[in-house]
Amino acid sequence: MDLLISTGVFALVLVIAVVLMLGHGDERDRAAELLEEVTRERADPDEFGLMRTRGRHRAPISASSRQEVLAFIYRLNLMRRFEESMWQAGIYMRVSEILLVVVLLAGAGIGAGEIFWHSTLFALATGAGLCAIPIFYVRIRRKRRMKSFAMQLPFALDLIKSSLEAGHSLLRGLQVLVQEFADPLGGEFRTVLEQARLGMPLGQAFDELLTRVPEEDLRLLVVAIKVQSEVGSSLAQIVGRLSEIVRTRQRLQQQIHAMTAQSRMSGMIVGLLPAIVLAAFSVVQPSYAHVLFLDPMGQKALKAAIVLDTMAFFTIRKILQVNY
Repeated sequence: MDLLISTGVFALVLVIAVVLMLGHGDERDRAAELLEEVTRERADPDEFGLMRTRGRHRAPISASSRQEVLAFIYRLNLMRRFEESMWQAGIYMRVSEILLVVVLLAGAGIGAGEIFWHSTLFALATGAGLCAIPIFYVRIRRKRRMKSFAMQLPFALDLIKSSLEAGHSLLRGLQVLVQEFADPLGGEFRTVLEQARLGMPLGQAFDELLTRVPEEDLRLLVVAIKVQSEVGSSLAQIVGRLSEIVRTRQRLQQQIHAMTAQSRMSGMIVGLLPAIVLAAFSVVQPSYAHVLFLDPMGQKALKAAIVLDTMAFFTIRKILQVNY
């Protein structure tokens, strides 16, 4: 056990040192990178975008091994998706900072699991559970923010329709929308207006909005604006019809959520029932539960039961998800 704890502490300190060294190296080469990007010729017109979703993921590649490692990490699709999830959740931090928190939690979980459980498997499971907390936090916050944006969208479409019918332009309608609505919808459309004022085409600004808010209802609005700019039809009528479609989709989603509530609750109860029964027996009749914790065969049975119950819980959750 002492060897495992010392090895974990050494690995944790080593990872922290590597992250700090990479961060300092990135800051020193930032000025040279910006100068090179300004002076070189740009063949891709998309690189003139203010959000530059592809360019910001390129790390400066030099002869040093630290920059090669950093460039390799930033080219991983998993890291890129996690960074996009952080933007969509409204968390504007560096991925390296989140990774540092994950590593610290993993080291603390492994040490605590080894102290309390005296088992390498449980120690690794505890470390994995703790290091997953920031990831689940980003996912939950992203889900809530996307849901809040979707609930505000139909009312925003009604306001845009009223502004267009009153004779205002689309940009003026967006300005009224930003003044009337709070975050997240107001903040995202405020970014669109700022990009338009700085010279970005309105269609590209809406494409950047879709990157930050990947909602299908918002995609319908972007498509409608692009079609209207090419065809020249009445945008007010399109937005009004789109508002009705969005409300119908949300009503259907709420109906499906209500119809599957009983099944989801049943799956949750079935998944948590073994843990509840074990806790009850530990309190009412401790001698029944001591076999699982003290006997070697009981410990193996308990580990197998935890793995199987976790697999069953996620399987039931996957079955109850309805795609429409």
